Amino acid sequence: MKFIDEAKIYVKAGDGGRGCVSFRREKYVPKGGPDGGDGGKGGDVTIRASRGYRTLLHLKYNQHHVAKRGAHGEGSNRSGRNGQDIEIMTPVGTVVKDAGTEAVLADLVEEGQSFIIARGGLGGRGNARFATATNRAPRYAQPGMEGEERWINLELKLLADAGIIGCPNVGKSTLISRISAAKPKIADYPFTTLTPNLGVVHYGDHDSFVVADIPGLIEGAHRGVGLGTKFLRHVERTSVLVHVIDISREPYTGGWNDFEVINNELFRFSPSMAEKKQIVAINKCDLPVTLERLTEEIEIFKGNNVKAFPISAVTGAGITDLIWEIARSIKTDLHEEST
Repeated sequence: MKFIDEAKIYVKAGDGGRGCVSFRREKYVPKGGPDGGDGGKGGDVTIRASRGYRTLLHLKYNQHHVAKRGAHGEGSNRSGRNGQDIEIMTPVGTVVKDAGTEAVLADLVEEGQSFIIARGGLGGRGNARFATATNRAPRYAQPGMEGEERWINLELKLLADAGIIGCPNVGKSTLISRISAAKPKIADYPFTTLTPNLGVVHYGDHDSFVVADIPGLIEGAHRGVGLGTKFLRHVERTSVLVHVIDISREPYTGGWNDFEVINNELFRFSPSMAEKKQIVAINKCDLPVTLERLTEEIEIFKGNNVKAFPISAVTGAGITDLIWEIARSIKTDLHEEST
């Protein structure tokens, strides 16, 4: 399935039905009173989150969503039927924004959570409603009110406990395939991963957490360079960032330099992102060149109060320690939020 995490759609709630102008006409009642019924209410447009949807693909090319209008009132005090509501299903984690102002209207982060994005217009009152002691035969009724309409932007932000970040081709996809059942495309060239991947990591007896592999970030990502802002938002909800470093790359610029480049992009995208807890994983420790540089690199990170874990996503070396460190960090973050 193609991964689509953005969509722009138009929603229009139903208009209210028109009130009726009518008078009783019975054989022995030559001058019956007004009996025009009210118009029905227009249908609402509701957005609901469902785990049955993984992307916004079904909305990308289905832009217009219009609810039914309310039926008009009728004689004999018969009210018009209400217009049928419509429900738009989105993945859990969808942010709903007004297309004109970019104001956030709803953030659907739970299964079944819903939000009325456009309310149907009220039905007009029939002439029976306007009868008074001085006006017993009103010959007017109200028109129905128009339903709300707007263009909205939908943005999907993945719901994961931990996000795997780093420069292109450092082994992020290999890592998520090692620690979970996720099977992303893996190859030895940059930008193999063009869509985020989610995986469930099991540890201990019955515990687990969700991890997201985010496509490679490069300098200028906050401006949209490379894959840029298209995927940066997918790590906004995570508790912990797992920063994968490859010190075997040539030309060798140092792991700390790569670490700072990516963190600068996170900060420029959103200052709160750079404040997230980070765990550094120095990957490809099965390579001789990595082992030659490893001790010095770990000391550099240690000198900057950052703990670095040597791992090999290919052989599995160091993976168990990394998983437990991620789990501890997630639990600590959850405890801090609850207090």
